[in-house]
Amino acid sequence: MSGFPSQPCGSPARTSTNAATSGDLRLAAQDDLARARSFLETRLWGAVTVVKYGAPLIREGGSVVLTTGTVARRPMPGTSVVAGLAGAMESLTRALALELAPVRVNVVEPGVVRTELWRELAEEERDGLFGAAAESLPVGRVGEPEEVAEACLYLMRGGFSTGSVVVVDGGTVLV
Repeated sequence: MSGFPSQPCGSPARTSTNAATSGDLRLAAQDDLARARSFLETRLWGAVTVVKYGAPLIREGGSVVLTTGTVARRPMPGTSVVAGLAGAMESLTRALALELAPVRVNVVEPGVVRTELWRELAEEERDGLFGAAAESLPVGRVGEPEEVAEACLYLMRGGFSTGSVVVVDGGTVLV
């Protein structure tokens, strides 16, 4: 696999994966199975592939940080495939934390964050989504990419977290 160094990295090495994909939400009964498989191929198998080829290059005490989403905790109609994936990423993280120890494996679970994930929505629709989310959240706004990055950095630097899910959602799971 290209993109990985051939020798163990840094001291200690860290890696983070985020295969963000956008797409329309559909009820499971109406979803195109090929589209759903493609989504899972990118997000789940993409993470597994990064870990398979990247983990041997991470020094002892290093870190892998995966990403998922709060839809695992708060599914809505039209999110069954995405919610299933998000739950799978949490389970994958816990299992990998045991399998790869002493390399630490954690996952960050953002809520609605102002990123390119929403690029396929029309600007008016995207602004409406961000506005509605902001109104419903205890913090009164949607997240910014830098806030998710801070959670990733915390997990990469902190040597006593493994198998953990860090939720960065402005209170999404509370409301």
